[in-house]
Amino acid sequence: MLCRTPPRVATAGPRAQVGGRAPAHHVGIAFPLVHFVIMGCGRVGATLAMSLQSRGHSVAVIDQNADAFRRLDASFEGKKVTGLGFDRDTLTQAGIEDAFAFAAVADGDNSNIVAARVVRETYGVQNVVARIYDPHRAEIYQRLGIPTVATVRWTTDRVLRRLLPTGATDEFRDASGQISLAEVDVHPDWVGHPLRHLEHASGARVAFLTRYGNGILPDDQTVLQENDVVHVLVRAADLPEAERILTHVPEVTE
Repeated sequence: MLCRTPPRVATAGPRAQVGGRAPAHHVGIAFPLVHFVIMGCGRVGATLAMSLQSRGHSVAVIDQNADAFRRLDASFEGKKVTGLGFDRDTLTQAGIEDAFAFAAVADGDNSNIVAARVVRETYGVQNVVARIYDPHRAEIYQRLGIPTVATVRWTTDRVLRRLLPTGATDEFRDASGQISLAEVDVHPDWVGHPLRHLEHASGARVAFLTRYGNGILPDDQTVLQENDVVHVLVRAADLPEAERILTHVPEVTE
């Protein structure tokens, strides 16, 4: 059994330094400083690496093309490892044995899945995610316990969300595919109603609102305002009915 170094805990403030820089966190809040390994230094991988570094974490990026590391900012202080992301020597150089999480975001579905499985099954890293272009494969691997980001499906849903006047767009499904987090268009006549009215009528639970670009966790007194974006949790099988109810004039009162 491999022994993974536990996360370091620091207090975000003037004294919390990693590699000579102060992490960008709220002052006075304790947070773990951990190591991440990223496979693939395309736009996604490079952006992810810089975002993690800006939060004070250590990062190693793997790519089989050394020229890909040019996408990283000059301020990147982590490891750049040239090689295949599922090769054990390459992973060892990247510090996989001490990694808190691993992201496989290379261009190929097969290499991403192989790398994700090697990291989870060989090195025992539990926080693993793989980017998958094929939506059917993404569903299969999700059900096998490998969290995936289905790039094509996500992009398609985002475009549909902008094209279609009303409806619902899946944002997330649990590994079983039974529970959906969806963004739902709401008929204007629902504006002014407490969110509990929407929940009572549709059977869905309002998870959060996006209001003027900010996320809001609602309570029992929260009222729907104009231009609010509603995100609901609902059984996937019940989503069409919830969508039908919320995109029409409300029929229930409380």
